[in-house]
Amino acid sequence: MTLDRAFSKWGQLSRTDAVVEIRRGVVSVNGRAVLDPDCWVSLDRDRILWEGRKLRPSKFIYLMLYKPPGVVTTYRDPQNRRTVYDLLTDQKEWVFPVGRLDRDTSGLLLLTNNTRFSELLTNPSSKVPKTYLVKVNFHPSPVQLEELAKGIRLKNGETTLPAKVRALRYTEKCAFLEIILVEGKNRQVRRMIEAQGGRVLKLVRTRIGGVPLGDLPIGEYRALSSRELAKLLHSAKQEELTELRF
Repeated sequence: MTLDRAFSKWGQLSRTDAVVEIRRGVVSVNGRAVLDPDCWVSLDRDRILWEGRKLRPSKFIYLMLYKPPGVVTTYRDPQNRRTVYDLLTDQKEWVFPVGRLDRDTSGLLLLTNNTRFSELLTNPSSKVPKTYLVKVNFHPSPVQLEELAKGIRLKNGETTLPAKVRALRYTEKCAFLEIILVEGKNRQVRRMIEAQGGRVLKLVRTRIGGVPLGDLPIGEYRALSSRELAKLLHSAKQEELTELRF
């Protein structure tokens, strides 16, 4: 793998930050300073030093965060908007989001430094269900709810996979829906509702796999329990993952 990937693989830095460190000249491989992030290395055979310290696997970290609306799921934002990292006030080790939530969507966001875990949960073939509470600006008819559930053609021509959709309650002008997806197209819930001529007024992700948001306060985060991790792996049809370390 490339040298920058080695940092990410062992949960030390993001690949972007690893590139910065490598080009600073503080990384060596087998006693030779390396400035090229694309240098190929073996984690088993090569001795990699970072500022004189041997590169070793970090203890893996698994967090759940209740992301508020208006916060972006990125490390650095060119528009200087508030990011999820501004909420991780006591988190010293590097972690990254498992998937994304758009700026106006709130709810459950997982963060980790285990790239294998992240790849497992975000791989489309895993089909990990994600549950959303959706407030829309119209009353969907039974036919529209059925269309959303069977799979709907989006405005760009893509067709969504079957989903679970049910109406929870109605107000005079709005409806509250629960939508469970097993795929993760960009802004998918919003685009599904727009394909029905409606608009999402509020969107909250309440569950990933078998792990609910629960009573975690908005803007707060905590470590996932081993039981919750097991539920996530089960949701991804993986009974065990040897790289996981608790």
